[in-house]
Amino acid sequence: MFTKDDADFMRLALAEAQKSLYLSNPNPRVGCVIVKAGQVIGTGFTQQVGLAHAEIEALADARKHTLDLSGSTIYVSLEPCCHIGRTPPCTHAIIAAKPARVVIAMQDPNPLVGGKGIQQMAAAGIQVECGLLEEEAAALNPGFISRMTRRLPWVRLKVAASLDGKTALPNGQSQWITGAAARDDGHRWRAQACAILTGVGTVKEDDPSLTVRAVTTVRQPKRIIIDSKLDIPLTAAVLKQAASASNSMKDNGAMVVCGAITTDAQLAKQAQLQAQGVEVISMPNSMGKVDLPALMRYLAIECEMNEIHVEAGHKLNGSLLREGCVDELLVYLAPTLLGSGLGIANLPELSSLTERTDWKRIDHTAFDPDIRLRFVRQ
Repeated sequence: MFTKDDADFMRLALAEAQKSLYLSNPNPRVGCVIVKAGQVIGTGFTQQVGLAHAEIEALADARKHTLDLSGSTIYVSLEPCCHIGRTPPCTHAIIAAKPARVVIAMQDPNPLVGGKGIQQMAAAGIQVECGLLEEEAAALNPGFISRMTRRLPWVRLKVAASLDGKTALPNGQSQWITGAAARDDGHRWRAQACAILTGVGTVKEDDPSLTVRAVTTVRQPKRIIIDSKLDIPLTAAVLKQAASASNSMKDNGAMVVCGAITTDAQLAKQAQLQAQGVEVISMPNSMGKVDLPALMRYLAIECEMNEIHVEAGHKLNGSLLREGCVDELLVYLAPTLLGSGLGIANLPELSSLTERTDWKRIDHTAFDPDIRLRFVRQ
């Protein structure tokens, strides 16, 4: 059904979608390429939320070359939207352009679209084909797909460890186990997430800002701190607005998630945090700690968050893994041995190897002198 030229043009569309990586949240990363008489005449990728989608960008770009787009072929990495959201339906603009053909990498998992965009364009007489490089397209949007199909964000847990699996010395010192190249790569993963999640223990120990610094981005992810007892210092760096050289950068601020708020001191702390512009969410479980699965549902459904990037200590890592909240492990291994120290996650002791949790490796990349490994649940 698809030719080599089709695949080549779709790869160009996927490359365009890659440009939305740090930009489009909570919308999916989408790229579009318009071809006429074998030549690319327009390209585009999804902009910041509320601005143009990839198809609209590509149509505008193509019209710089020709006003007559009839007979063209449009390659797009995700089914064009057909509903009114923050922007008008892309299908209407495509139909008005009168292309002969639209080639789509994958159907939109959003139930508001989910094949309806394809039907609209086909009903207008456009030849529509779907499924070209679908796996590659899906890999660009694990969080959006997860939110639409599972009503959960895609949770990526990042750790930096020695070869013997230690993330810190017994005294908590952990800066720096990996080298500069690996740390810079970690910022790329921060930049594409909707939020960066950590625990109050890490905040007290390291006082991190958890902002994106090693890559250029127009938005700072929200910082989420798990803090059952509202112990976070009001002066913590993670609570402060990120410094920006440009007024165009959007900082999504900080959120503190706690257990039950019961004491006068906790009520006062909540008011102080809110006065600083920090969101405070009470979400206790039966043990009085934070209900992590409920939090993940809240972040997906109420906050429209696609990807959550976790940079926490072994206690919170263990809790997230035990509660089944982690979808992907992002592991940086340094060529060093630390001996005694803190491990990747505080997990319960197993009595049999059959009780283990197996993960599938999906990527390995060297960041000299370290190596990055990525795993998803089997």
